Parts: sequence; structure tokens; C-alpha cells
Amino acid sequence: MLLPVAASADEKSKLSFAYDVDFEMLFDNREIRRSYFTPSMTIFGARLTPQVGLSIGEQNGARHRVMAGIDVMKDFGSGKDLDLFRELTLYYNFSKKVSKTEMEIYAGIFPRSTMEGSWSQAFFSDSLRFYDNNLEGLLLKFRRPKAYFEVGCDWMGQYGQDRREKFMVFTSGEGRILPFMSLGYAGYMLHYANSVKAKGLVDNILINPYVRFDLSENVGMQILSFRLGYLQAVQRDRKYVGTFVCPYGGEFDQEVRNWNVGIRNRMFYGFDMMPYYNMTDNVGQKYGTDLYFGDPFYRVRDDGSADSGFYDRLEFYYEPTIGNYLKIRVSAFFHFNGSRYSGCQQMVSLLFNLNSLTSSFARRSE
Repeated sequence: MLLPVAASADEKSKLSFAYDVDFEMLFDNREIRRSYFTPSMTIFGARLTPQVGLSIGEQNGARHRVMAGIDVMKDFGSGKDLDLFRELTLYYNFSKKVSKTEMEIYAGIFPRSTMEGSWSQAFFSDSLRFYDNNLEGLLLKFRRPKAYFEVGCDWMGQYGQDRREKFMVFTSGEGRILPFMSLGYAGYMLHYANSVKAKGLVDNILINPYVRFDLSENVGMQILSFRLGYLQAVQRDRKYVGTFVCPYGGEFDQEVRNWNVGIRNRMFYGFDMMPYYNMTDNVGQKYGTDLYFGDPFYRVRDDGSADSGFYDRLEFYYEPTIGNYLKIRVSAFFHFNGSRYSGCQQMVSLLFNLNSLTSSFARRSE
């Protein structure tokens, strides 16, 4: 939201006070008793992210924003009230439209929600999106009427005594080639280097080209879409393995929604996309979620076999339309590995944000 700052008559149209407020609550009850991929647990917490800053508009349509804020987050029942303040947000944002192309830049520490790409759960899990709310680095985005593109860098670890140097370069894009058909991709390269104590270096590359069919307008429904994608990983533990491992698989994502009630099903068939998950370094530190950020069910097989396997994630949800700035979603998830039922989740998420008042780009839902 922008409020004018007292200034000269010439400056009033250019310089504004800017603020943004995000509130998020997540209830995620996981009953995964039939699988060792992830433990049964309940995540229940809330986050408040207020931000303030200055916005400067130029006569040529360019806009500059400098914002600062704080990420306040609490796991309910933890009793750790003194640990509420998790991270500062501090970033510069530039946006400009030239002809039909909109460009936007973020630099600093800024919300992960600025990423607009369509990302498979193999890249980023629900837990990561909630607990790691911000990116630290740079993001560049372009949008046209029928296409968008983004590329960025997230620096997640500075070299230290116990802390590994770690950063990710990521990119995604999608373009509509027919009224009902789009081609897109998503991918990242993770550099997982050593610390003073922990030796070794792991390369983790994952790419996901896909084709999407959107038939919503043809049938008069809120959503009727199908996405067929291919996942290819290229990974190498340079010190402890030496050779490349290249797991891959296919993913079919279908979603149907009308009257705010929907069904979404993601089917993956392929190999373990996280082959180094249980490996440890020379100080006994497990790679695990430090190296892989996706849903652990993409490890595919419960029996530890290296053979290919099948994973299915079925979601039933209700997402009512309440207001312009409030989003509520109630979901039930069911997980299957092969023909075996692995467990379920019940999830309630609530998100209130004013970012649409200050952003030059409309949010894109996955």
C-alpha cells in the first residue's frame, strides 16, 4: 500500500511511503505410519511479516521500492516466545513495463512468494515453503501476455566452522502456444560445498520440462487442467562417490475444481530422486533435507530398493472465495507408494496479504 509523503508538489507524484503485511497460519497433521519417508507429526504455527519502505515512481513508468521488515514466526505450543523473530527482510525492488513486456527485479532478503513459477513438489516441499519463507539473493522476472520467465539465486549458507557454503541458482518459465496449451520448465542447480569441519562437495541439478493443458474455459469450470512433465536429476558427491548419478521419472498432474471444491492428483513414476538422502559426511552430518528440499516421498520406494517405483499424491480440497486479500484452503491428502497406502495429511492454511496493492504483477497460482 502506498501513502503520499509530505514533499514538494513535484515530488508528491513520485515519492510514497510503502508498506506490506502478510499473515499466514498453517495446520498440517501428518499421519504417515505406513512409511519411513517422513515421520508422523503435526505442524501448527503462524507467521506475521510486516514491511515498510519507500516507493519512487518515474515519469517513464519505472518504479523503485526499498523495503525493510521482520519475519515473526511461532510454532504453537513450543513455548519459545523469545525465538519469535526469525529473520529480517531487506530488499530493493524495481519494476517497469516496456511495450508488452513487464520486468521486475528483487535484490536482498525478500519473500519466497515472489517466485511465480510452477514447481513440482520434487523441488520444494510444503514444510520448506512454510519454514524457509525468504530468499537471500537476487530474482529477475519477465512477463508478457502469453509467457513469463524468471531466474534467481538464493544464497543459503556462508562458509563457516560448522556451516557449509550453499547456494542455489533457479529458473522457470512458461509460454502459451495454443489457447488451451502451454509449454514450460523449472529447474535448479544446488551447490552444496564444505565447511571448515565437513569436507566434500555435492552437485545437485534438477530440471523439469512440461506441457500443460488448460480446458477450464472450454467446459465452464473453475479449473480443469492436466500437466505432463519429465524430471531429470544430475547429482555427484565429488569426494565420497565420484561418479554422477542421474535418476529420472515422469509426472502427471491433474486438477479439477468447481464451486470452490477441487481434486488434485500428482502421479510420479521413476527412480529415487534423492539418492544421497541418508549419506553422511566426515563429521557424521546427514545430507537429508540439507541437500534435498522436495517432498521426501519422491524417494519412491519404501523397501530401500534402487529400482523404479510409483508415487501418488491425492488431494481433496475446499478453497472458498472470501475476499481480495484472504486465502483459506482446507485439504486432505492421501499418499501411495506403489500399490501401498503410505499415510494421509489434513491441512488448513490461511493467508492474508496486502502485496497485491504494492506489486506490479498479479500473483500466479501453481
